[in-house]
Amino acid sequence: MAQPEDPEDFIAPAAHRVRAGTLLLANTDLLEPTFRRTVIYIVEHNEGGTLGVILNRPSETAVYNVLPHWAKLAAKPKTMFIGGPVKRDAALCLGLVRVGVDPSALPGIRHVQGRVVMVDLDADPDALAPALEGVRIFAGYSGWTIGQLEGEIERDDWIVLSALPSDVLVEPRVDLWGRALRRQPWPLSLLATHPIDISRN
Repeated sequence: MAQPEDPEDFIAPAAHRVRAGTLLLANTDLLEPTFRRTVIYIVEHNEGGTLGVILNRPSETAVYNVLPHWAKLAAKPKTMFIGGPVKRDAALCLGLVRVGVDPSALPGIRHVQGRVVMVDLDADPDALAPALEGVRIFAGYSGWTIGQLEGEIERDDWIVLSALPSDVLVEPRVDLWGRALRRQPWPLSLLATHPIDISRN
């Protein structure tokens, strides 16, 4: 039987302020190679600063080679993703709980927003498997000190949007940057047609 769908899986209201569960899309002028055309999912945003992971930077490293016991639960492509330039030697895991599952009742899980959770990689994946649709494991993260991100947003480096749960486990070869823009109201959706390489224009 098909899982009942959660309306939140299809409608991402426009976001105007950063909070856990929002996306930061690199604006078309942000050409710095680390963040060019990136989509960052915000995991934490508080008085201590902001922490997020890049959703659209898969690496060549298989999850199986780094954390073999998590490979079965990892969403395709079953590779590590580059979460950002900070602490590349540390892994951070996001997961999607199944519709109807209460994330607060699960050990080793911290609720982020909607169906998105942070998963403790020391937890037992077999115990969590029935509650999770899948996980994605990131090497490193993107971080900002207090006030730093606000300054970058004022400078128009980032577009702040709401995330859909499916963004976190986006399928391989999907242009998540373009897809997140295309679902926005006009004129923001027009940015999705922006060429990847300006010289091609």
